[in-house]
Amino acid sequence: MVKLTTQDIKIIQLLQKDADRSSAEVADTLGMSQSPCWRRINHLIQEDIIQKKVALINREKLGIDLVAFATINLREVSLKNLELFEEGVEQLDEIVECYTMTGAWDYMLKIVVKDIRQYERFVRNKLLELPMIGEIHSHIAVTEIKNTTELPLDTQL
Repeated sequence: MVKLTTQDIKIIQLLQKDADRSSAEVADTLGMSQSPCWRRINHLIQEDIIQKKVALINREKLGIDLVAFATINLREVSLKNLELFEEGVEQLDEIVECYTMTGAWDYMLKIVVKDIRQYERFVRNKLLELPMIGEIHSHIAVTEIKNTTELPLDTQL
């Protein structure tokens, strides 16, 4: 774990809100000079704290209206099946998040698609092609209340 300074945390918080900010803008907002701010940002990148800068896309504007969470149990839990399932998941673009789970399920997937019909086609024609799947339970999101990529740094560090 990397030890962050208060200044590092403030830089990360600003960049989480808008990664398009230049180091000069970040420095100005924080009352720093540009060179030290630029060095801090580069240090955060080198330490892999800032992994990459991406554009957040409004999926609804693109007609991608359905978010589903699928809980998965494998037929048999073995290292080979875990690896095969995880490799298969990596190939399916509709799956935007995948987690191993404790408790009743082996995995939880977050899947985004156009609509319920596309979700059904995805499950039947792609997900169920992974032969190690024993059980799938779908949970369709109705209303998105909160969706953020910002980490709660003030409460964690």
